[in-house]
Formats: sequence, structure tokens, C-alpha cells
Amino acid sequence: MVTDPETHEPGSQFEIVRSVRSDRLLTALSPFHRLVVVSHINPDPDSLASMLGLKALIESCQQGKPVTLTVDGMIARAENRAMVEMIPIPLVPVETASVDAETAVIMVDSQPYTGRRFSEELAPQVVIDHHETGGDLNGVIFQDIRDHLGATSTMVTGYLIEQKVLVPPELATALLYGIESETTGYPREASTLDDGALVWLFPRANKDLLARIRNPKLPQSHFATFQNSLINAFLYRDLIVSWCGEVSQPDIIAEIADFFIRFDQVNWALAVGLFDGGIKLSLRAAGLGGRAGEILRQVLSGLGNAGGHDKRAGGMIALSDRDPATVDPVLRLVRHRLLDQLHIDEHQGRRLLNGGSVIQAP
Repeated sequence: MVTDPETHEPGSQFEIVRSVRSDRLLTALSPFHRLVVVSHINPDPDSLASMLGLKALIESCQQGKPVTLTVDGMIARAENRAMVEMIPIPLVPVETASVDAETAVIMVDSQPYTGRRFSEELAPQVVIDHHETGGDLNGVIFQDIRDHLGATSTMVTGYLIEQKVLVPPELATALLYGIESETTGYPREASTLDDGALVWLFPRANKDLLARIRNPKLPQSHFATFQNSLINAFLYRDLIVSWCGEVSQPDIIAEIADFFIRFDQVNWALAVGLFDGGIKLSLRAAGLGGRAGEILRQVLSGLGNAGGHDKRAGGMIALSDRDPATVDPVLRLVRHRLLDQLHIDEHQGRRLLNGGSVIQAP
């Protein structure tokens, strides 16, 4: 694992020793009596696995110290719910977490004030993240931010290896799926450290459990949303913009964007839907260097919040109401701004699919 040299002075002689990141993390946490771990809104497998891995690290290295894992928003995607239930991962609503002067807040897979949380009330003492979207790190006593890595779970796996913590099959499965879910797709956003972590975790993971997490049963609403998004998908040169309508859970917007970016005629896909009093957006780029996060932040400037990577980004716009007179102008503005960012003429747009024949029910 990567180590950083630090110089110490034992007695009258200088001695060069190696201090690994996990040592410095544990040193930063040692004065605190309790720990609360937080992540971004509607946590994904990477953030869930990272939280669970940190809990195992602290319980092994600082025994007797309570560690509370929290959820901000909801566990929405079917795979994520399966992961939480089957591993299992103990979570409490973030608003119920008790924090005082003797409690350290650890933020994983996100950074403060990047628009990825419902509330910034819990200021972290520790931030561990792999995103390039920089946050306000004022007051953070330990930070490990490596945007060249594909997953935060890779970083946490490194901590566990450095501290020689026994990793049971359930935790190995969670961390493996966390890294896998972040680094799938082509081209991959991954490094040799991500690949090394996958190789280390795979023989330790429960393969049957992993298969069940990857392939959960889906509700009818899932297929209805896909149908609506196909009917309301429009192609602008190499960009697809799809309106998903009102959705029952927010993560399906990201699934729709992932679905459309595989179309062989596009380099960009934007999926948009209504959820919980606001407009949720997911943008995808087909290649590395796409600046999806930066572009979506520009598109939503003054309207809402956004963040993400080169290839993947998400955002949210709060609405005063869901009346079409309120929603439609916002959608048009978002579309115009995105087309402008990508230098696409709006008059190039056309419906992706024309109406097809309908067969009679058997």
C-alpha cells in the first residue's frame, strides 16, 4: 500500500519511519469516545461498504468505541436494498444520530457542502472520498481524498489490510460489490489499486451472497419507468435526453441514464424525473475526460446542486410545486443549457423511437 514518510526524533538521533494512512486516521480518532459515520444522500454500494469497513476497522483497532452508521435519504435501488438486508448493514436515520464534543463524525464517499446531502448540520472531523468534486474541508483533522481511485471502498480495503484486520466473508462481499459497482462500464474509471483490492477481496467474498445482491427481484414500477423513459427520449446529435416522469425512488433515474449511454450513436445521456418535491437528474458521458460533473454543475448553476466524475454526475433542483407551469420552464432551461454546453443545435433533435405496432393480448 502507499505510505508516506514521517521523521521522528527518538532521543538524540533522527530515525525515518513509515506512517501509513490508516495509522494517521486512527490517531485522529483516538481522542473521541464515539463515532458517527455519514455519507451522501441515498447512499450507493460504495458508500455503504465503506461505512461498514470503517466500522470493522475501528472495532478491531479501538475496541469498545461505539460506531453508528447512518443513512441520509433512502436506500432506493433494489441492489442496494438487497445489500443492506443480506450483508446486513446496520443503519439509523442520520437525523437521529446523537453528536456531542466527544463524538467524531466521519464522512465517506462525499465531501462537505458539495450539494450531495440533505443537511450539512453534522460537520465532519474526518473525510474519506474518491470524488474530484472538492468540498469545504475547514475544520477537518484528517482527510484522505484520492480522486485517481475508482472507489472509496478501495481506500477502506487498504486500511483493513494495513492494520491486518480480519475481514469476514460478508464484509469482503460488501467491499467487493462496492468497488465493482463504481468501476463497471467502459472505459473503466479505475486504477491498479482498485484492481488489487478486487483481487484481494474476491477469494474472501461469499459468491452466492454476491450473486443474490447483483440480481434482486424488481417491482412493476421499475418497468413502467423504463417504458415512460423510452417513450419520452429525444436524440440531439450524440445526446439523449429522457423524461422519466414521476418516479417511486430516485436511483432509477441513474439506472435510466446508464441504460441510454450504451446506445451506439450517443456520447451523452441525461435522464430527468420528478421525485419528492424536486427534479432529479443523472448525466452520463461515454468516455473518460467527459467532465460530466463539471458540465452538470454549470447547467444547474443558480437552479440546484450537482456533482460527479468525468463519466457520471447527478443533480437535484428543488421545486415550489409540481404544476406543469412550474416544471416545464425549468426542464426547457436545463435542456437549453446542456445543449449549449455540448455545442449542439436544438433543431437537430428528434424523438428516439417512433410509435410501434401493438399486439393483441394472448
